[in-house]
Amino acid sequence: MTHTTTPVTSMSPQTMLENALALIDAANAEDPNRETAEGSDWPKELLYSHRMSDMLQRFAPEADDAMKLAARAQHIRRWTSPRDAYPMDREGYLQWRKDLYHFHADTAAGLLAQAGYEADIIERVRKSVGKRALKKNPDTQLLEDVIALVFIEHYMLDFAAKHPEYDEEKWRGIIRKTWEKMSGQARDFALSGAIRLPAPLVPLIQSAIA
Repeated sequence: MTHTTTPVTSMSPQTMLENALALIDAANAEDPNRETAEGSDWPKELLYSHRMSDMLQRFAPEADDAMKLAARAQHIRRWTSPRDAYPMDREGYLQWRKDLYHFHADTAAGLLAQAGYEADIIERVRKSVGKRALKKNPDTQLLEDVIALVFIEHYMLDFAAKHPEYDEEKWRGIIRKTWEKMSGQARDFALSGAIRLPAPLVPLIQSAIA
């Protein structure tokens, strides 16, 4: 008598994606810092992560699940490593950023493993969130493009308000550095009307990238 076994039904890619995104959202929902957007109160990093997902869909609707996960996990639990925990000089800033890249990459990887992803997807997310091989790794470049587009649309104006001491030349430098990190496709997208440019800064943006 031949015995057969019923194969175990594996989780569908869509279900796995939804589970992983839910884990990332739950982690970011713990952010004690709040921000208001369109009349709703959000945990700050949860709002940022959804803005990243929205921009990825607008800029690269063909992006695969690895990039959807990387975009959502870009600032995963960022508030747990505050800037003022490091020396308030350029060296301290650079070390903070470097440590953040590792922290975000490792935290995202842990959540994806919990959701059931295999090593290849986890490593792709780890590399892009960890900012490895910018300009060489397409995943890292795509994530950097989305980061820059979200910054321009949602955060550049607030950043300017927090730094009234910056003169026009300082701002041109900041805009140029952002622009240089972006691919040609992202630059075209930003200038096409596909994102909302911060109106008070448009003249500076235009002069910086001219």
